[in-house]
Amino acid sequence: MKNLQTPFISIPDMISGYAKWQPNQVAWVMGERRVTWREFNERTNRVANALLSLGIEKGDRVSLLMLNSIENAEVIFGIVKAGAVVVPLSPMASPLAVERMIRDSGSKVLFLDACLEGFFEVAGGVPDSLMDAGRISVGHEKEGWSEYENLLAESDPKNPLVEFEPEDLFVIVYSSGTTGTPKGIVHTHRTRVMLGYSLAIPFRVNESSVSIATTPLFTNGTWAMMLPVFMTGGTVILMNKFDTGSFLDLVEKEKATHSLMVPTQFHATIANPTFKQRNLESLQVLVSVGSTLNLELRKAILENFECEFFELYGLTEGVGTGLLRREMLEKPGSVGRPWMGNDIRIVGPDLKEAETGEIGEIVGYASGLMKGYYNRPDLTDEAIWLDERGRTYLMTGDIGRLDEDGYLYVLDRKKDMIVSGGVNIYACDIEEVFVTHPEVKEVSVIAAPHEKWGETPVALVIPEESANVTEQALMEWANARLGKFQRVSQVRFVNDFPRNALGKVLKRELRDEFGG
Repeated sequence: MKNLQTPFISIPDMISGYAKWQPNQVAWVMGERRVTWREFNERTNRVANALLSLGIEKGDRVSLLMLNSIENAEVIFGIVKAGAVVVPLSPMASPLAVERMIRDSGSKVLFLDACLEGFFEVAGGVPDSLMDAGRISVGHEKEGWSEYENLLAESDPKNPLVEFEPEDLFVIVYSSGTTGTPKGIVHTHRTRVMLGYSLAIPFRVNESSVSIATTPLFTNGTWAMMLPVFMTGGTVILMNKFDTGSFLDLVEKEKATHSLMVPTQFHATIANPTFKQRNLESLQVLVSVGSTLNLELRKAILENFECEFFELYGLTEGVGTGLLRREMLEKPGSVGRPWMGNDIRIVGPDLKEAETGEIGEIVGYASGLMKGYYNRPDLTDEAIWLDERGRTYLMTGDIGRLDEDGYLYVLDRKKDMIVSGGVNIYACDIEEVFVTHPEVKEVSVIAAPHEKWGETPVALVIPEESANVTEQALMEWANARLGKFQRVSQVRFVNDFPRNALGKVLKRELRDEFGG
């Protein structure tokens, strides 16, 4: 007796399916260029077959260092179609860090955007990793490099027919570390598919959805909106560089339904002088990621956008929560609850589960949880907490609490918590006070050494352009509103903060510069 197979439907399968059943629907838009599902399927097939002809085998790693472009998307999904593992690298990293990540991943091929000319020397520094023919330049002919379009022109446009299992590796995303070698976070085909499914449902996406990608494709946060729309056969619009005018133009011109932005992008968009005159009726869902919204900005978003709005808290490792628009005024300061059967708990220093309302480390269990840290079983072991059933939860390194309704409140990074006179001080509590001052645009609170108390809070402030307040006056104003143990010892005005690609402030760099 024969039985029907129960196949695993991979993302490459979905691309092929949409090319067959909705071939003329637009999959990608950038500027005036529009690429249909049929065209995208053929182009990704050519990338995959080119890699296979070079000798790439299933499970081999392939790096790419590219800015947002349709070619970037072709390379990502072409690598996957070949059965290889995507290693997206950040152009914001130093050449030395990029070289370390290529070496650490053992990548055999590197795709390099021609506009990132300063990185061409990096490829010459890792001959022990890259194949002889493993240097591919996208958009420029360069000696010693294969040119992307020439390579594709010589490649077969047919499906390479690589089979996938759920636990096959899909991507290695390197953390935004600034010293040493960042950690490679490994996701499988199953966890990428589950990320798409678990967000597509609450975001209400379908084949008619049109999403604007405002952030780089090499960041995992971008995939939180791109992947659900892409997997359901919708359209993704790529911005090569975010600016508020272009974003608002795209919403109106393309009748965009969805987008994901970081807090600084929301702030800038609302401040655009033409914002009130724009027709944004097509927007159905907006999502904020990257860092927790302060209460003032959250209120401004709710007042200025009428569509559904989500705030996501999460890690590239695959743990996260979401807060819906209707919950935001009821649960100010919360980042919501887990999606679709996932779980969040709080554990104390003894690694026992904390009671409701108690503060401890956030641990999470999710359908999209990473496989582990690449080639670092020691770090993977350190990150595991086991529940009563023996399930593996990720220890996030974030400090938080759960209220009686199961809503999560993130208080600080474990490494960023300030301990002054034996009292734990959470920077977010202080920051929430500072941002209510009308002349404060953004604030970040860090720890500085203190002879008596061990550590003391210092507030680094980006003032509004029209600000007249002095550092001293602002410190006195804030300290009058803070608890005695929370009072800052110093306020310093700065022009900007160091950030990762999603705009999240890198407090480690701030501590290095200002915490001495």
